[in-house]
Amino acid sequence: MVGIPALWLPILLAAVLVFIASSIIHMFLPYHKTDWKKVPDEDVVMDAMRAFDIPPGDYVIPQAGSMEVMNSDEFKAKAEKGPVWFMTVLPPGNPFGMGTQMAQWFGFCILVGVLAAYIAGRALSPGAPYPSVFRFAGCTAFIAYGIAHLQRSIWYKQAWSTTGKNLFDALVYGLLTAGAFGWLWPDM
Repeated sequence: MVGIPALWLPILLAAVLVFIASSIIHMFLPYHKTDWKKVPDEDVVMDAMRAFDIPPGDYVIPQAGSMEVMNSDEFKAKAEKGPVWFMTVLPPGNPFGMGTQMAQWFGFCILVGVLAAYIAGRALSPGAPYPSVFRFAGCTAFIAYGIAHLQRSIWYKQAWSTTGKNLFDALVYGLLTAGAFGWLWPDM
């Protein structure tokens, strides 16, 4: 068994590698550019929505509120007529200033590294062979970075192609984490 404090260096290195890889993936590689579509007549839609002054939060339209309402003919007709939306409203201003999100992402990368350290550290002892460390740390990291994306397609109808791209990203992040742990795993 290897304790988490003994794995601080692979945790930190994995977080840095994933942070850099994700920056390259999202800033320089084109495959995520089609994840979000533009609304037709965006300015008209924004002007119309602005009039409602919807507070920041997550919304669904139409919103049933209960199974009883969801099964009603009125609700079914409203949903059939459309539009049906899952929508996140952000505060006005520049929600794309990335400082806070980047800091939170790096913190999440550290958390994934700690989880990978915990699983691998409980399963393996000091001096464990590289492939064993790679397998435990990499699988844990892949699960942490990727599996929740499936829920977006299952429940919120996110395009499966977007989910596939996110799972590919998670595989890259898992492999980088696996490599960092395998390389820096403590000796006997």
